[in-house]
Amino acid sequence: MSIIYVLIPIAIFFVAMGIWIFFWAVRSKQFEDLEKEGLSILFDEDNKPKPSADKDEP
Repeated sequence: MSIIYVLIPIAIFFVAMGIWIFFWAVRSKQFEDLEKEGLSILFDEDNKPKPSADKDEP
């Protein structure tokens, strides 16, 4: 029974931390564009590596 006195504050602490992390994520706009990252895997990148210039030519 005395373990309840330890577990309840720990549970309240974890719930408070979860709520704080959720509101931090919302304020920092982590959920602003949910579809962009999901669709980004379907398209090729436009950035192709540039061919390196020959070192012998001035």
